[in-house]
Formats: sequence, structure tokens, C-alpha cells
Amino acid sequence: MYKAFLIKYGEIGVKGKNRYLFEDALVRQIRYALKEVDGEFNVTKENGRIYATAVSDFDYDEAVAALKRVFGIIGICPVVQIEDNGFDDLAKHVVEYFDATYPDKNITFKVNARRARKNYPMDSMEINMELGGRLLDAFPELKVDVHKPEVLLQVEIRNKINIYSVEIPGPGGMPIGTAGKAMLLLSGGIDSPVAGYMIAKRGVQIEATYFHAPPYTSDRAKQKVVDLAKLVSRYSGPMVLNVVNFTDIQLAIYEKCPHDELTIIMRRYMMRIAEELGKKSGCLGLITGESIGQVASQTMQSLYCTNEVCEMPVFRPVIGFDKQEIIDLSEKIGTYETSIQPFEDCCTIFVAKHPVTKPNLNIIKNDEKHLDDCIEEMLKTAIDTVERIEIK
Repeated sequence: MYKAFLIKYGEIGVKGKNRYLFEDALVRQIRYALKEVDGEFNVTKENGRIYATAVSDFDYDEAVAALKRVFGIIGICPVVQIEDNGFDDLAKHVVEYFDATYPDKNITFKVNARRARKNYPMDSMEINMELGGRLLDAFPELKVDVHKPEVLLQVEIRNKINIYSVEIPGPGGMPIGTAGKAMLLLSGGIDSPVAGYMIAKRGVQIEATYFHAPPYTSDRAKQKVVDLAKLVSRYSGPMVLNVVNFTDIQLAIYEKCPHDELTIIMRRYMMRIAEELGKKSGCLGLITGESIGQVASQTMQSLYCTNEVCEMPVFRPVIGFDKQEIIDLSEKIGTYETSIQPFEDCCTIFVAKHPVTKPNLNIIKNDEKHLDDCIEEMLKTAIDTVERIEIK
């Protein structure tokens, strides 16, 4: 029955003269998302409405699933579109739509008509009453409830006439690419994919950096992060994953710095590398999955020491979440099962038995001087030998 979807957006509607830029970005994202669906679609915008119209047979469930991953959409309405061939033709289609959509007629309903085209011979109130009467005549068991109906039947009089009563919630947010670009520090854990998802939801284009430490971390660990990047990219769109060989830097830190400071010093050099890669690709900030107090490297004092090496702002969208809240969101976006695969990354392998929880920045910087004879060359080598993987 359905050949088109009416796409509703939220925040975009309050934009000013540049609203069309956000609408165009949303149209591009919808077209990209629907490419993976079995079928062809024509995506258009018209007077504050966006339509995805099928031009071939298509898989309805696949199309809905794809649209539910497009940031900027708040509602997905399967719609029946008809030409204006007079009120009797409209009423016939409305009765057919209601009969096909609701086999059980022992329900309450309300008709809500809108006239975007004011030259239609009936006003909205008249359309509501006449269509309601036709439905009651066709299905006597129906009941009208104008306050809390079980079915709200929407009829929009536009260039074509839209008939729909179902609105599937979308993810909300803003279209990707409308709010700049940021670098995600992506590990194999639960938190960082969720952080990337949350920042992408605000319209930020994502690039990612993963720190690999062969032979201490396996190719399976690397593949796990690639798989996580693919899952995040279902929402964020295509991204680049930078794989940094971090082994030599970690070994140098392990050999020359106090072991209780390993994680903090390691994080500081990760941030430096990610920031340098971000500058090269036009990023405006870094993204991490850190949550206050979750581990030793995420106390307030530790985060202060980590931030000190960065010029870019560091966005931490799960900073106030507890672990269960992060897990719940990771399950919602489909990354949890991959995140808990038992392939360790470099952070977990080189962790100290008793890490410092309240590091002193001056002491950390002083202990980093033990690396002065080698660290700059190592940083340059790590950046120059980055493996860039296109994630689609």
C-alpha cells in the first residue's frame, strides 16, 4: 500500500534563512541511507516537507530501519499519496486506507485535515466532519474521540494529498556535516563508540583514531575496532579510521616512566597524536568516551592532566553517565556485542596494577622528561606511518 514516506524533522524547522542548508544536508543523508535498501527511491523536498518516494518495489522494513538511523529525522510517516480528483475520490481512498491499516475497527479515531493549498473548496473543519462521517458510515463500530483517539488520521491537502496515521520515531538530532568535524579516539571498549554516536547526532562529521600495539595486541583486536567503526558509520556516514602503531611509544613509557603513571602519560601522548591527525583533516575537536570516576585515568585530576596537552576542545558526551546507562545506549545502537568481544587493546595490556588516581600535573610533566631523548622522533614516526582505512 505504501509507496512513499513523509519525513518530519525537528530542530531544522526553527532555523532562519539558512534552513535550506540543513534540509539539503538531510536530503543527502536520506539518499545515502536508502542506497543500502533493496529498491530505488526519489528523495525530494517540498514546502517544509521531505518525501522519500519509491520508484520500484522495495523492502518496507529495510527502508524504515535505514531511515531510523538518519540524524535529523524525528518522524517517519508511511504515506499514501493521491491526486486531487475531488472529495468523493479522497473519501474513497481514506476508507480504503483505514480498512487496510486497521482490521479491527473497534477503536476510536479522529480526522485531522490541513490545507496547505487554500484554494481547496472545503476548509479543514468541513473536511474533518465529512471524512469522519464517511468512515462512520463505512465502519459503524468506529467511535470518535477528539481528545485522545487511538488513531489520528492525518490528511494534508498539498500539490498531492497525503493520507497517513502512523508516525515511526526517528533518532532526532541534526544532519551529519552541518556542525563541523571532530576526531574520535576509538578503542575496542563500550564507551567510545557511544560517544561517537552521540556527537554525530549533533551533526558532527566523525573521523576516528585507534591505537594499535602489535604484537601485544592482535589483528583480531584491530578488526574488532574496524567492526565498531562500521557500526558507528551506519549513523554517522562514511568515516576514515586512522590506525596508529603505538608499540614503541608504549614500550618507552613503560621503560622510562613510573609505572603508576603509565596510563596517564600514555593517554597524554594519544591525545597529542589524535590532535595532530585531527588538525591535518580539518577537525575542530577531539571526542573521547571518558566518564568521571569510571577508572583511574578518568578521575577529575586525571582528566585535567590529560586535557593539558590539547589545544583543541575535548568533547566527552558520556562524562556524566554511569556504566549501565552507557551499556543501554550501546545496545540500542548495536555496538555492545562487538565491544565485549575478548580481544584486548593497548590500554588494557599496559595498565599499571596500582595506577595513580590523583596525578599531579607538575610531577607528570617532570617524569615525561625521561622521554625527551626519543619521544619526538617516535611521535613523528607514529604519525607518518598511520594506516588510513575508509569505513563505509
